[in-house]
Amino acid sequence: MSPPRWSIAHWKAATVFALAASTALGPIAAGNAHAIRIFGMRFFEGPEEEVQVIDPVRYALTFDAGTDDEELREALENGSQLFQDQEEPVSGDLGLAIKARDDRDRLLAVLYERARYGGSISILINGQDIDSLPPDPSFPDGQAVPVTVRVTPGPVFTLDSVRFEGDAAGLDPATYELRRGARADSTLIIRAGERIVNDLKEQSRPLAKLTERSVVADHATSTVDVTISADAGPVAPVGDLTVTGTRTVDPDFVRDYSRLNHGRRYSPENIRKAAERLRQLNVFSSVTINEADTLAPDGTLPMNIHVSEGKHRYFGFGGQVSTTEGLGVQGYWGHRNLFGRAESLRIEGSVDRIGETTDVGSLDYSAGILFAKPGAFGPASTFTASVKASLLDPDAYSAKTITAAAGASFELSPTDTISAGVELGWADIDDAFGSNSYVTAALPFEYVRDTRDDKLNATEGYRALINAKPSYEIEGQTFFSSFEASASAYYSPGEENRFVLAGKLGAGVLVGGDELSDIPATRRFFLGGGGTVRGYSFQEISPRNADNELTGGRSYVNGTLEARIAVTDTIGIVPFIDAGSVSESTTPDFSDIRAGAGIGLRYATPFGPIRLDFAVPLNKYPGGTDYGIYAGIGQSF
Repeated sequence: MSPPRWSIAHWKAATVFALAASTALGPIAAGNAHAIRIFGMRFFEGPEEEVQVIDPVRYALTFDAGTDDEELREALENGSQLFQDQEEPVSGDLGLAIKARDDRDRLLAVLYERARYGGSISILINGQDIDSLPPDPSFPDGQAVPVTVRVTPGPVFTLDSVRFEGDAAGLDPATYELRRGARADSTLIIRAGERIVNDLKEQSRPLAKLTERSVVADHATSTVDVTISADAGPVAPVGDLTVTGTRTVDPDFVRDYSRLNHGRRYSPENIRKAAERLRQLNVFSSVTINEADTLAPDGTLPMNIHVSEGKHRYFGFGGQVSTTEGLGVQGYWGHRNLFGRAESLRIEGSVDRIGETTDVGSLDYSAGILFAKPGAFGPASTFTASVKASLLDPDAYSAKTITAAAGASFELSPTDTISAGVELGWADIDDAFGSNSYVTAALPFEYVRDTRDDKLNATEGYRALINAKPSYEIEGQTFFSSFEASASAYYSPGEENRFVLAGKLGAGVLVGGDELSDIPATRRFFLGGGGTVRGYSFQEISPRNADNELTGGRSYVNGTLEARIAVTDTIGIVPFIDAGSVSESTTPDFSDIRAGAGIGLRYATPFGPIRLDFAVPLNKYPGGTDYGIYAGIGQSF
């Protein structure tokens, strides 16, 4: 078991430095204000040039939300441009009048969104109602113009009768959260109409549309009657599919890889997934799928995929440092469209433990060449091949390895993927069993089901994995196999996902080989580190021999529970607990369970949350790690 990249553990008096910059992730540029833009964020930015306002008019605002409801008051203040911009001047007296009229519409929309259809908005400028202002108003110069906003929210309205008509008549309003007695938020009614159209389109009716969405309020009873009518239109499959915008990418490949085949059942979900699938190739900076407004003469719906190609060549680098582990640097170069059908080639390398040792030969090195060809055996497949070499020196062993691998993955459905391949590896290892060389051939197989809503920051769904790796060690003529399974699940009780409970459980077993030393140390099981049990250093959790040397085990079980709590829209905290056990036998005996607990900090970015975790072992080893600090991009699982 190995932790994810960017994990830094076994820190006793550690500091961390992390730098990652890549033309693949975003431009780095310096402007006149000496700002640096990385990942779409600006750093070291000087004072912005003040926007010049023509004929500036300042105003003094009195804002009365008319309610003690803190949530409603905050929503009204956030929806009011007069309130949000009160420190900024307006361009001219007419500009102030226009801003006030716009504000009334905005505030009324806020009330409707919260089911308050009997509310009213009064806005006075210089003591005069905005409806009675002349077309070109003039206010006194030399002082801030007084502006008064008074809101009378009125009562909360509830739903009374809800009728679906036309082709929506057979649908159940309760399915769309329109139940009698429920709050009549305008957003709920609008969203119900959108969902009805989408559900009709999922019946392969691409021209489905709303013909009526009316809301009639009864102020005497504070209720509303809702009527929604829809026209489903004819059933139509996907028709001719054109591709525009390609320069070096084969348009036939784009058409095939989208899987929007002529004659295929029309589905908005299939279209969304096709666009997502094309974006994940990382060849295009944008992907847009446009549908025709009318059907073709043969009754099909023509569609167009418009793409914009991004830069195909990219490079990047990264690093981390601690006072105990030294400096580590990584670099890579890649090409995303090698032969015109989104084939990717990536060359990468890393050097670690710089500064910890002055012996260049004792540093950790790794290098690799990775190739991938999407659509190699059909649009739902990807072929991969790689050659990797490394010099490794973790606490459990030191190893020189070279591994060549090739394989293919097949997408069975939007959530299910299987993969299979071949692998040949050489390893020269010095561990608790002495110095041994291994030449191992393996046939890895894997099945993954992934229903998560977000791969980097899931709030619902689950991911389950099962893999098997039958192997034959040639020099020792030893058959052995590893089997692993893991499952992670995510649950959020609220629509805003301010609190997410996440859990993960994993297990593995090694069978075959008369002695543990017959199996390469790189294939035995260890736990500890940012990817398994935080608070312990990498591979610290392991069976040990009489000399207290780490040997690795034949089985393991580990679990993690996290509470992901959003403090603000960008900052979150994550208390967590991890536990795991590694056993010498193929059946876990749980004779040595190790647990770690801690708290993490999350900072939301467009490319996933930045993660910083601090953990302590709850039952540390004698002389073992006191605590661990782990940094990365994305949640821990």
